[in-house]
Amino acid sequence: MDRRPLRFSTGSIRMPFPEWLRDYKSAWFRPDIVAGLTVAAVVIPKALAYATIAGLPVQVGLYTAFVPMLIYALLGTSRVLSVSTTTTIAILVASALDGVASANDTARLMTASATLTCVVGAILIVARLLRLGFVANFISEPVLIGFKAGVGIVIVVDQVPKLLGIHFHKGSFLHNLLAIVQGVPQASWATVAVGAVMIGLLIAMERLLPRAPAPLIAVAAGIACVDLFGLSAYGVETVGHVPTGLPALTLPDLPMMMALWPPALGIALMSFTETIAAGRAFAKRGEPVPQPNEELLATGLANLGGAFLGAMAAGGGTTQTAVSRLSGARSQLSGLFTSLAALGTMLLLAPLIGLMPEATLAAVVIVYSVGLIQPSEFRDILKVRRTEFIWAVVALVGVVLVGTLEGIVVAIILSLVALAHQVSDPPVHILGRKPGTNVFRPQSGEHPEDETFPGLLMLRPEGRIFFANAQRIGQKIRSPITAVRPKVVVLDLAGVFDLEYTALKMLIEAEKKLREDEGITVWLVGLNPGVLVMVRRSPLGETLGHDRMFFSMSHAVAKYHAGETGG
Repeated sequence: MDRRPLRFSTGSIRMPFPEWLRDYKSAWFRPDIVAGLTVAAVVIPKALAYATIAGLPVQVGLYTAFVPMLIYALLGTSRVLSVSTTTTIAILVASALDGVASANDTARLMTASATLTCVVGAILIVARLLRLGFVANFISEPVLIGFKAGVGIVIVVDQVPKLLGIHFHKGSFLHNLLAIVQGVPQASWATVAVGAVMIGLLIAMERLLPRAPAPLIAVAAGIACVDLFGLSAYGVETVGHVPTGLPALTLPDLPMMMALWPPALGIALMSFTETIAAGRAFAKRGEPVPQPNEELLATGLANLGGAFLGAMAAGGGTTQTAVSRLSGARSQLSGLFTSLAALGTMLLLAPLIGLMPEATLAAVVIVYSVGLIQPSEFRDILKVRRTEFIWAVVALVGVVLVGTLEGIVVAIILSLVALAHQVSDPPVHILGRKPGTNVFRPQSGEHPEDETFPGLLMLRPEGRIFFANAQRIGQKIRSPITAVRPKVVVLDLAGVFDLEYTALKMLIEAEKKLREDEGITVWLVGLNPGVLVMVRRSPLGETLGHDRMFFSMSHAVAKYHAGETGG
């Protein structure tokens, strides 16, 4: 039997369609049905809520839980990843659409959303063609933590007016915060009561019944209360009319593409980052690991297909994927059942959704957005490294004060600055030998007993040495030489995986100056194969020869003790 993967080729793209069916086991069918319907009970209410975050009609949430979920289930490489939309993507979509379409012009708003989603999908597919899956690693974890916390704060402040039943013109974060404070006296206390009850219900169920579909129960409870107690008469606002049936075909608008591609780039990056992070986090041992470039294709096509059928920008969500895993999902078939459940809701339950209180949706959004704010993660970063804690805080403040789309730029710039800082200032350790062993380690106050040897200075630079950091490393090496004035300097290069030409030239000149002007001999130890080849091909290799290059530090120390300095 032919066991090769089922793939269709389109240029340099290989489409797994759907490859997971090849190894499907009949015993997985029942768990996949249960998991798919359980995830639907969580995803559908949240998708409705996220549509309101994005400033879109509530039914867009249903479309997003249907089309992108369906396409990803067929093409994705993660068995349990649930793809619809997330709080982060929703708030980014809201920022992108704010300057393009008015909330009062539903037709233009839907066109703008379709255009944005189409561009996001196209960017992800182009990224797949260029094999840019590695870009997911370009945002450091501390910066991502700060960014998500900032998004969580922005979303909570954005939803509080719906909990209070107040209205005002939205502006900057500080403007909205002040308007909320000023609007409290005009709050609808019936709306406040509904919101408070819903938040209490959601929190209680998350803690006491973590496997229960809390969002679905809260939504059902809200609809029931409107019907039973006539809450609309007390000023409690509801979602209103939700159209029944399949979404209408929506075509992107070319002029809008020119205005929307910059925010679409940020949304595409965040969609892919969240997708690959969630997919990797919930992959079990023995399951296929999500492949970044294939995930770019799957999420790109999920967005592109969804764009024409009313869906907003989509990506993998951590919470819904966790539910999928806990519910026993075995394969992507569970995602197909979630998608079909969304389709059934569109065709049969849309009128009921229209009775849902706005405060209920706001409660769902707030409870699940607060999870983006994790003070413990900030504390953990601070314990390990203060500098990266500052980066996390700056990312948070950037999102809150500058804006979410601009916050992505801040996050990327911070990550790149962090990377540049790390590679431009690598450590250079002064080594000592652990007594009675051949273990050489950086000197520290914790090990004052470590041995050093008169006239011998042992140094260990680490990382890639190239033009951007060669001068800085030279300064770090020069400082202890000036202080100690040794006869021999041993450079342990075992931690140096690459030595660029500019750095090699500086090392050649430094060795010559130390030897001719100061009578100090330089030895090299533990060269990696690539570095060794470069050194041997250079004048430094001829100068040092075999006598001044060693396999290990212990060999160099033994030779020094034998009285052979090689000078």
